[in-house]
Amino acid sequence: MQNITINTDRFPKLHYRKTGNGPAVVLVHGFPEDGSLWEHIYPALAGRYTVLIPDIPGSGESLLSDETVTIEELAASVEAVLSNENISEAVMVGHSMGGYITLAFAERHKAWLKGISLVHSTATADTDEKKKTRQKAIELIRKGGKEPFVKGMVPNLFSDSFKELHQDIIEKQVERGMKLEDSSMIAFYNAMINRPDRTSILKNASIPVQWIIGKEDSVVPVNSALQQARMARVNFVSLYSHCGHMSMLEQPEKLANDLKDFISYCFYR
Repeated sequence: MQNITINTDRFPKLHYRKTGNGPAVVLVHGFPEDGSLWEHIYPALAGRYTVLIPDIPGSGESLLSDETVTIEELAASVEAVLSNENISEAVMVGHSMGGYITLAFAERHKAWLKGISLVHSTATADTDEKKKTRQKAIELIRKGGKEPFVKGMVPNLFSDSFKELHQDIIEKQVERGMKLEDSSMIAFYNAMINRPDRTSILKNASIPVQWIIGKEDSVVPVNSALQQARMARVNFVSLYSHCGHMSMLEQPEKLANDLKDFISYCFYR
């Protein structure tokens, strides 16, 4: 595993991990995570693919200098990683907010993509209710309430059965979430609030789209995800029982196998 750091005009420090050989696969984490989220997934892919795992600016070792960023700018940070590697063809896998970033990238650089995988994500914009919930979280964080916010949010990303059996993993994710700067959390939530609906990307997609859906996902409703999973011309849909929003931790072996099947189809069909 190589750890690589670059800089751009917008982002003074952009860190990513690189491992494996072959066609490129980009794993884009969600909130409140960093690239280490994929630690149980990338080994299964690295034997056949070059796997790139960015820390989205404001996460991990990548810096975000202020509270203002857009999903489109975060997508541009992924573009910078691919450009640094001289790669113009990849499959992009996005978890949650990483899926929003993936769709924004697809809007701008669809010719670069051989396929996109949306892992517990959605192409729709936030509802008014969701925007209000995020605004309340921003207000809480501004008042110094990051710790109760993270401790309240993270466990709800997992299925009830997983929470009962794996409290140690939940606690580890809380610790990771607490490492995010307050300003980064606020920036990410504002970016999510302001992102547009991108279901048109699915409807016009000429590439395969994969959907990983948890039956107990409290963030992305199952019915909404299933409706979107019919929009593209070619859809791979996997519905996970006893799983919430975090299959890479709840059911990593199943997710790795589903990703391998999908990525192989994208590159070798």
